Amino acid sequence: MSDEIDSDNELEENYYSYLNVPKEASAEQINNAYRKLSRLYHPDKHTEPENKQKAELMFNRTKKAYEVLSDPHKRAIYDSVGEKGLRTDGWELVQRQKTPAEIREEYERLAEAAEARKLLQNTNPRGNVTININATEIFSPYDESDFPHIEVSSMSIAQSIEAPLTRRDTLTLSGNLMSANGNGSGGFVVCGRRLLNKGWLELDVGAGNGLLLGVKGGRTLSSLVTLNAGASTNFRDNGVIPGLFTTLGVQLDKHTLGSLTLNAGGQASMSTQIDRNTERYAWSTSFVIGSPHIYFSIAYTHKMLENELKLKAVAKVGTFGFMAEYGAEKKISKYSSVLAAVSIGVPTGVILKFKVIRSQQTYVFPIHLSEEIVPAAVFYATVTPIIVWFFVKKSIIEPMQAERKNIEIEKTKRTNEQRMNLKRQEAMAALDLMQHTYERIVQEEMERNGLIIVKATYGQTEENNQNEFIKDASIDVTVPVQCLVKDGSLELYNSSKSDLPGFYDPCIGETKFLRIDYKHNNVNKSIVIKDIEAVRLPR
Repeated sequence: MSDEIDSDNELEENYYSYLNVPKEASAEQINNAYRKLSRLYHPDKHTEPENKQKAELMFNRTKKAYEVLSDPHKRAIYDSVGEKGLRTDGWELVQRQKTPAEIREEYERLAEAAEARKLLQNTNPRGNVTININATEIFSPYDESDFPHIEVSSMSIAQSIEAPLTRRDTLTLSGNLMSANGNGSGGFVVCGRRLLNKGWLELDVGAGNGLLLGVKGGRTLSSLVTLNAGASTNFRDNGVIPGLFTTLGVQLDKHTLGSLTLNAGGQASMSTQIDRNTERYAWSTSFVIGSPHIYFSIAYTHKMLENELKLKAVAKVGTFGFMAEYGAEKKISKYSSVLAAVSIGVPTGVILKFKVIRSQQTYVFPIHLSEEIVPAAVFYATVTPIIVWFFVKKSIIEPMQAERKNIEIEKTKRTNEQRMNLKRQEAMAALDLMQHTYERIVQEEMERNGLIIVKATYGQTEENNQNEFIKDASIDVTVPVQCLVKDGSLELYNSSKSDLPGFYDPCIGETKFLRIDYKHNNVNKSIVIKDIEAVRLPR
């Protein structure tokens, strides 16, 4: 197993959750939480050898959490990059007088140095395969007696790889092949790019349809303005074709970018574009004046983050005619997504597009259904992707996701087996040490008719019933939850409960819940919350 995979699956300690304080906790809150746990777990509080050994185990964990969160420097590192930041090589060189902001910069420098050591191993491949399919005979057959003829009208393949030379210099090799109507063409380009102080410079050399020479560059003029420009010369058999472009970009606000682009050469044009991108939506407008067409376009994307779904709509009108497109993009895994869209326009007709994105490889399948806007073609182009998606999801994607989830869970278990055994050992030790405190708090709460935890269960529930816990994937946490009650109230913050004293994760990788059955003012109540959900009792 690679180090990178191990790092991705390694479970990290949540010190805030262990001390049961919010992430924005003040120094006083952290000190109070530490003192409370210290009174419970300090080895000097226990005389029996067995309990003393358990107390040392828990006190060391408590002390470690306090040392990190009470030190502004360590806390800044932990808040920025997690526990792994505290284990990064090179921190022994960091001066303790540095501010938290400077420490974050130092970690980024160390991380960048580690990344630089891997630089020569990375090629960052990118690819695009487009297969155009002509299926117009389905809705406009030449001969009613013949089966509709479907053919591949064209195909194109583009691929590129990067070869980092230094931290500033990158060599990119790219090529493309295209075949349409029995004719083929192709070419390749070699690009050398250097990062400058406030910009970049790139030199291009290509061949295919004649020799291509080009130079491009960009510079940041201010915090809000950037300028890119370039020139190229294409030497062909029938002459020399020059090209020139320049783009001025302006950051209009936090989410909005405007740009103005001028192109001179074979197809001269001037275009202006405004892009706005927020967490929930994105839209883009552009107006192009050029040869051979003038057109205006607008695109809108609605992001449904909870479903990992994007709904898209595009409209374009100009001297060429008009085009409207609608579709949806669904993320099916961390690195993969699929898109289906229907394009309706004049003179293009009706086109159904499928796109599959896997990491940095893209596969596009435009299917030309009709050369005119035929209602039947529009209907089937809209309905077909839904039916195909439902079939693929049930028969392929869901089984693959379930298998992948099981593999990740097993991988995480193997990576953290020793750590999880220690966490179980700590939880059992904490429960033993809590018994006296538990009995005292219960007695105090009974005398004031306060908050008494009748039963608390943490872990995985049945699929269709959050009140029923799976026996082998859940644990009884009545004692540790009662010990968190103070003056008749209980407050848990929005972090995983598995790091609380007396808790551990009984089902790594699964969705977990916490059910608390409690009595307040002699009234029995019950509540079920998600693992990272905050709660305050009584309600």
